[in-house]
Amino acid sequence: MANSQGISGAAKQAALGAIVDGKSLKAALYLASASRGPSDATYSATGEVSGSGYTAGGVAVTNGNTAGLTGTTAFWTPSVVAIVYSSVTLATEFDAVMIYSTTDSNRNIGVFTFGSTTVSGGNFTLDMPTNDASTGLVRFA
Repeated sequence: MANSQGISGAAKQAALGAIVDGKSLKAALYLASASRGPSDATYSATGEVSGSGYTAGGVAVTNGNTAGLTGTTAFWTPSVVAIVYSSVTLATEFDAVMIYSTTDSNRNIGVFTFGSTTVSGGNFTLDMPTNDASTGLVRFA
């Protein structure tokens, strides 16, 4: 067997853990016309949705999971089954959520997109994937 190069799984897990483990998180929704993405270092109100029942900055996210590791793939998904925005009216189309750490000066962990939608006087629910190496919300393979 020949030598191979690469970042160890343990290093990937440690790096991901430094970002997510034990952090207080929030999830903010963004308009389909916004320009949020991985180049944003921190949460921004620019392009965030507004409407009845929605609070700027989004909702708190339950974060009981730590960064996991299977083989050389580090992974993490919030421990909450779903992120729920209750009794909101968001009339302008939105298609993205930013999950960010309020523990770390509102550091952007990631922006995740979905099909563009609106909500009229109801709940908006984002189901979270299984916390594993195949489907975790964040994966470093």
